[in-house]
Amino acid sequence: MDISELYGRRVLCPQIDRLPIESQQIQTLPTLKVGKKTITCLRCGTVTNKGVTEMPNRQYYCPQCVTLGRVSTLDKFYHVPEPNQFEIPDRILTWMGQLSSLQTRVSTMVKERMDQHCHQLLWAVTGAGKTEMIFAGVAAALKRGERVAIASPRVDVCLELYPRLQAAFADFPIALLHGRAPQGYKYRQLTICTTHQLLRFYHAFDNLIIDEVDSFPYAANSALLFATKQAVKENGGILFMTATPGKELVSQINKKKLMVSYLPLRYHGNLLPQIKLFLTFDWRKQLQRRRLPNRLLNELKKTLVNHCCLLFVPHVSDLQPTFLCLQKILTDKKFTTVHAADPKRLEKVQQMREGKYEFLITTSILERGVTFPEIDVFVLGADDQVFSSSALVQIAGRAGRSASRPTGKVMFWIQSYSRQVREAQRQIAYMNRKGRRLLHG
Repeated sequence: MDISELYGRRVLCPQIDRLPIESQQIQTLPTLKVGKKTITCLRCGTVTNKGVTEMPNRQYYCPQCVTLGRVSTLDKFYHVPEPNQFEIPDRILTWMGQLSSLQTRVSTMVKERMDQHCHQLLWAVTGAGKTEMIFAGVAAALKRGERVAIASPRVDVCLELYPRLQAAFADFPIALLHGRAPQGYKYRQLTICTTHQLLRFYHAFDNLIIDEVDSFPYAANSALLFATKQAVKENGGILFMTATPGKELVSQINKKKLMVSYLPLRYHGNLLPQIKLFLTFDWRKQLQRRRLPNRLLNELKKTLVNHCCLLFVPHVSDLQPTFLCLQKILTDKKFTTVHAADPKRLEKVQQMREGKYEFLITTSILERGVTFPEIDVFVLGADDQVFSSSALVQIAGRAGRSASRPTGKVMFWIQSYSRQVREAQRQIAYMNRKGRRLLHG
């Protein structure tokens, strides 16, 4: 082990073990705070009743974050305060792209607030080019010798961000951290990670960016919110990014606790595609008889003449019946199913990008973090409770992301006009109104 692996980290170690390195810099930190009736985990912040977590000899553990290694009173954390010990290359930003005038305005605002280590929100519609708009702020922070992380709740988002950041900051080695990453941890000035990985850091980052902040499992997860506060330095900056902020973020904006930048237009200057609704009754009973709504089949056939498609269904159990139904109808088309637990999920998404599939039948796992050019989006059973309003907005946002086809079809098949479907329509209409005002000055 190199001492740099402890910089800005809390490395779990049983008290009977000794580190293979010795240094006066190394601090030992407690793992749990034991009260009269509860214990508090100092890694994830979870408070638990002592009776639930008690081990032999009046020792205790945290049940919340055991997947990262069990934290107990038998253990301690090894930690070295972040020294910002980096060799900064001559070239910082190697991205040669151009931002639109609107993107430039928002990018400048975000950069200035990152310079000041503010807490801020970038509220931009899906396909607005959020990633490119943070490049200037990240570049300035790296040039100052700061340590920067970009975190997302979804592995898929991290995997899509990594090559883009590698190209944009080609002279910087970048750490990519997630639960399935094959490589070990390396100390890096720029890190891309899942939000769960933030639980391993302690006052490490001068600027921390949380992408897709409304996404599961980050939204309303107290442990991950605690991890965010712990991972950033005490005077560090945090930039939240989303197209669909939840009530808590909106409340912080209204209370002036969070600065906000809006971008209601996509990078190509167009509005979000509107959702078209179609009523279809008892579609699951039809599906059991290997039938799908005729309008859905007709629209799918039209799309596949020239374009690709994502067809969302509510549950994993809906995937195979839908696939079998379409397999006998679309005999000349290449398609497959994909879901969160699919072992070939990442491979299938990549094959879709490469044009080996014409469409995917998927659950909400592909609601965000993936971009396919010129696609249409269909949702069967959009009124199902599994789809939140923010998920439906994100799903709709998969369409129209390409400058070569900035519109795209977004069609929802529903049995009733549910609250979440109506709210998704309202959110898109709200951002489009803001977008029209910008377009027409």
